[in-house]
Amino acid sequence: MINWESNVFPGILGRTCDRPCEPACRRGRVEDEPVAICRLKRVAADNKDDVRQFMPKVPFEKNGKRIALIGGGPASLTVARDLAPLGYEIHLYDEQDAGGGMMRSQIPSFRLPIEVLNEEVDYILDMGIHTQFKTYVSSLQEILDMGYDAVFVGTGAPRGRDLVIPGRKEAAEHIHIGVDWLASVAFEHTHKIGKKVIVLGGGNTAMDCCRTSRRLGGEEVKVVVRSPYAEMKASPWEKADALHEDIQILDNHVPKIFVVEDGKLKGMTFEKVHAVFNEKGKRSLVPTGEPEVFIEADDVLVAIGLENTFPWVEKSTGVEFGEWGMPVVDAVTFQSTNKSVFFGGDSAFGPKNVITAVAHGHQAAISINLYLKEKPLTERPSPFVNLVSQKMGIHEWSYDSEVENDLRYAVPHAAKTATLTDRKMEVELGFDIQTALKEARRCLNCDVQTVFVKDRCIECDACMDICPTSCITFTANGGEEDLRTRLKAPSLNLTQDLYISDTLPTSRVMVKDEDVCLHCGLCAERCPTSAWDMQQFLYKVTKAC
Repeated sequence: MINWESNVFPGILGRTCDRPCEPACRRGRVEDEPVAICRLKRVAADNKDDVRQFMPKVPFEKNGKRIALIGGGPASLTVARDLAPLGYEIHLYDEQDAGGGMMRSQIPSFRLPIEVLNEEVDYILDMGIHTQFKTYVSSLQEILDMGYDAVFVGTGAPRGRDLVIPGRKEAAEHIHIGVDWLASVAFEHTHKIGKKVIVLGGGNTAMDCCRTSRRLGGEEVKVVVRSPYAEMKASPWEKADALHEDIQILDNHVPKIFVVEDGKLKGMTFEKVHAVFNEKGKRSLVPTGEPEVFIEADDVLVAIGLENTFPWVEKSTGVEFGEWGMPVVDAVTFQSTNKSVFFGGDSAFGPKNVITAVAHGHQAAISINLYLKEKPLTERPSPFVNLVSQKMGIHEWSYDSEVENDLRYAVPHAAKTATLTDRKMEVELGFDIQTALKEARRCLNCDVQTVFVKDRCIECDACMDICPTSCITFTANGGEEDLRTRLKAPSLNLTQDLYISDTLPTSRVMVKDEDVCLHCGLCAERCPTSAWDMQQFLYKVTKAC
């Protein structure tokens, strides 16, 4: 439930998240791999008991305000999850036959089982949400004319970009837009593809397309991308999974022509390029001068990006559009130029990911609640934060402070021979409980802060002596640049702030380099005056209230 409070879809995100939190994990500063935060959240979700009794209670008597949600994806569902318990009557419109949006239509079942998706979507829909599925909203003005007090638009970026080069029109029957093709597979309209497949693009959609192709009959599947391999937008683990499934990735190839003979697609030709960077770091793709490359193909999937499209938003609605045809939306409040219309997720600022859509939903729900209470949208509630001492005795702490030396554990996969013959068989099996515990113990306890009280310090330097990483230094004060050179261990990571005390009686200051601190608690154990304490930082995401 702690997980569900903030990210709303722990089982879904524990399988599919882009993991923006993991680069911040300090384990990655001492090893190649951070703690597997994402996959540990899956473990928590998969091993839960029945949690429905802990879900927010929705009042039977509503508060008289009606809200329309257009689109049934993660942003809209998050708005519903936050506002339904406050007594709002929520109406959700979506052209699909069930909730989930792009999580249902674009994430293959071998990554996200339909049972997991349905369970977590239904937690929200069961809060009394009025669902209008199989309903395409063709006019925002019609929705506004229905008298809703507020409207939230969470329609995502529903259109895939096309590639218009010679031969595109002639070979149209065997050239498919990636996101549309994935949706056609998900809703079981498409069951097969040719033996030789080219997937154009280097993002996660391209990875989903190529891996799905392998399960629908593709024997020679090649991903062809303009950029160098290291600069592909796809997550590293997505590329690794594609390679594991015998998919070839060809980088530095620019598409030139769809080759058609006698009205039938034969393949594509590509120009080989290499990346050149100018003095400002801007990249250009320069032809190598080598002969063009021909690649055979029965089908081509185009996965070169997503676009927003709003043909259903009329000028009469008062919603203004700016650069690239995107709505003018406040980056904090998510309010459009029509004060009663709010945007979130990909429809607000362009394609991102599920967890970003969830964050947008939380903030948009706050704004809608404030708007309907006629309060300034800028007076937003603060998140709940707190520090709690973890000390239980002289040498006892209520957290596991021992540092483990284990490298990141690999998530087990089902056998390739089985998964490639069944597009609905989940590939990642997830950690078992014991492995999850071992992986969790790799955490360096960043949530447990070292708190220093200057007035208790007797400057015995015992903490400095016992610190296993030499991250504590008592020295004469000075500027930050100067201090970084005078620490016991030079502070080289300039992106990490130093923890510096006020001036002590001897005119020295305590300087701690958080970059190398293990949060082991030895400084607090050794200190004879309790000048050091280990305090757990608690944070709860801001929600409408």
